[in-house]
Amino acid sequence: MQMSFYRKFPDRIKLIETAIMPKGGDVAEVNAHLHTPYSFSAFDSVGQALDIAAAEGIKVAGINDFNTTDGFREWAEESLKRNIFPLFNIEFIALSREDQGKGIRINDPHNPGRIYLSGKGLAIENDLSRSYIDHLNDIKAEANKHTEMICSKLNEHLNACGAPFSINFREVADELTLGNIRERHLAKALRLKIDKHFTHDYEKLDFYSKMFNGKSLKCNTGNRASVENEIRGNLFKAGGTAFVAENPDSFSEVSDIVSLIYNARGIPTYPFLADNPQGEFTEFEADPAKAIDTLVRKGIFSVEFIPARNSIKILSEYAGYCWDRGMVVTFGTEHNTPRMEPLLVRAAENTDLTPVLKEINYRGACCIAAHQYLTAIGERRWPLHVPDKVERDELIKLGHSLISQTINR
Repeated sequence: MQMSFYRKFPDRIKLIETAIMPKGGDVAEVNAHLHTPYSFSAFDSVGQALDIAAAEGIKVAGINDFNTTDGFREWAEESLKRNIFPLFNIEFIALSREDQGKGIRINDPHNPGRIYLSGKGLAIENDLSRSYIDHLNDIKAEANKHTEMICSKLNEHLNACGAPFSINFREVADELTLGNIRERHLAKALRLKIDKHFTHDYEKLDFYSKMFNGKSLKCNTGNRASVENEIRGNLFKAGGTAFVAENPDSFSEVSDIVSLIYNARGIPTYPFLADNPQGEFTEFEADPAKAIDTLVRKGIFSVEFIPARNSIKILSEYAGYCWDRGMVVTFGTEHNTPRMEPLLVRAAENTDLTPVLKEINYRGACCIAAHQYLTAIGERRWPLHVPDKVERDELIKLGHSLISQTINR
């Protein structure tokens, strides 16, 4: 599908020559990081996610599921039906054992050494290497195995609480997932069981208190997303009765994940956490110059932000600095929790992005779109280095032409 889609466009030179770049921040809206039911998300389906995106005026949208590319073809088909340009991304969790030993937090604020990494603009053809497919399947299987261990421990706890039910792991996998089984699926399955077996609110609240070892449910029982978040926080996280520590040996090193993304013809991308609501940073991210130097040494030349986490001031500083250093920069909203939020990208406290930030996000998406096109037609694989200004400008023009022709069909 990807090849046939890109064959409809003029050649690369013509696309670049005919590009008329927008000015003054008057660019298409982009959300380059969205999870779907192929991992876990707020959406019931890919179609629902893209319907909302279209309704909010988003013209470029990127799937970004954990450990899987299974949703790529559906994402492509459903995006193009709505004249949305599709980006094909993936997300992994790696481990820097050196940083873990030093107690350095990277982009996980709770776990030193753990690092989230995305791959942007992956190929979707069927000729990916067998080693890539096997590695991806191994990562997914290991993650599912860990979730199954949590489920087993949860059932022991439910039995001790006198619950009139248990959670069947295979049923959860078959009925609530598309192959990736995460602890959020267990939280949803548990909430559904409680709603089914207890009719009255007082019965539910009593059971939640018993299940949380005397701690009361903070939210209303009808607030599904908040209930599931409380289940996950009280039972599955460190200190919870059903917590199962992850095996450090099950995490790949950063270099392995970077190689995996390159083998899938993608762009290794570092998701910046940046400032939290208290204005704090992780040790790795406190100095953006040092962080970028380290990323470049590791072969990572692209970064992304989830702006809803960040003050507009810090987002402008960090994203602007990364762009000025030659990095490709994009923004997204994730939607990897049960809570449904707008898809239009905004900073913390629902602050609109500045024209400069919108332009950075759009130009970053153009680079990814250009990369997808170039790899699909077999011209080259980019990036294996930080592009110079001329090269990046060409990529931006190429991607802009591809996006414009798609959204204006």
